[in-house]
Amino acid sequence: MSEKEAVRSVGAMSGTSLDGVDAAMIRTDGERVFEFGATEYRPYTDAEAATLRAALGRWPGDDLADADRVIFDAHAEVLSRFDGAELVGFHGQTLAHDPRGRGTHQLGDGAALAEALGVPVVWDFRSSDVRLGGEGAPLAPFFHFACAKALGTEAPLGILNLGGVGNLTWIDPTKARPEDEGALLAFDTGPANAPINDLMMQRRGEPCDRDGALAAQGAVVDGALELFLDEGYFLKMPPKSLDRDDFSVMLDLVRELDDSDAAATMTAMSAAAVMRGIEHCPRPPERLLVTGGGRHNPVMMAMLAAGLDCPVEPVEAVGLDGDMLEAQAFAFLAVRVMRGLPTSGPSTTGVRAAVGGGEISRPRGYPRRRSG
Repeated sequence: MSEKEAVRSVGAMSGTSLDGVDAAMIRTDGERVFEFGATEYRPYTDAEAATLRAALGRWPGDDLADADRVIFDAHAEVLSRFDGAELVGFHGQTLAHDPRGRGTHQLGDGAALAEALGVPVVWDFRSSDVRLGGEGAPLAPFFHFACAKALGTEAPLGILNLGGVGNLTWIDPTKARPEDEGALLAFDTGPANAPINDLMMQRRGEPCDRDGALAAQGAVVDGALELFLDEGYFLKMPPKSLDRDDFSVMLDLVRELDDSDAAATMTAMSAAAVMRGIEHCPRPPERLLVTGGGRHNPVMMAMLAAGLDCPVEPVEAVGLDGDMLEAQAFAFLAVRVMRGLPTSGPSTTGVRAAVGGGEISRPRGYPRRRSG
């Protein structure tokens, strides 16, 4: 495709931190990003977040009507703010993720959203990957590869997303395509913000440890940290993925600690999980770029910088938007799905062969192909 055939695609992301919906437009052909466009954010109200929190861990067949309405309303509202969108990538809300068991569950009806917005919607990105033996996550690495190519670097690069769960993409930018052997390695490193957020909600009724303020007042308890690192997940070879609540044991390990020591210790746990993950990389990255809410936590960032042998910087250091990178990723993946290109591969999710996931829903009366 030529640049003038690129698509104005909007991606939306509602993460496991349950703070709101990020939405971002890019212009892309699914291989290169030609323009980063407008962005929007729609926070969840306290009541909406509580409704979604109550739905976590639940599967299709459960009564999820209230949570489904929250997801539809929030996404329809924020996505309607974009002018000129030709396509939408809709991730939905992950409620449960058990790729070796019941599968994966992202709540949200892409067909209803397509009718509401009047443009095609690509959604349910993970199910095909899981059906073919993959982990279904993480899915942003193919977009990370495009970002690395755009940066023009040739040295191995790491992009670390610190959302509810941490995930790492190791990139060799000298490869031609993301599905090429040796181009990528991606996996969930372990818990990131989700258990810290749960701690803050349980103990202080606050959604997060803003700016790491509470952790900065505490001390890391080494015994609890060592017990955390004994978890077998850290020895498992990637690709591998986690559900938001797979490490709920973290709260038990800090139960007897005061609030500040508990926050400091849990922050150290999340950072240590990343350090263990870096050991799996084919070669150490020469630079680690951090996206997601965790990059705003100076305690977390300082712990990473102290424990790793490469510079650790927010993605803004190279001109990317760490608040919107995942939303941009699903805009990018939506175009790949429309073009029949793979969205994951053996080195990113463990799927048997490169696969393109995603269901395409078009509003009634919409032409099957773009004109022009």
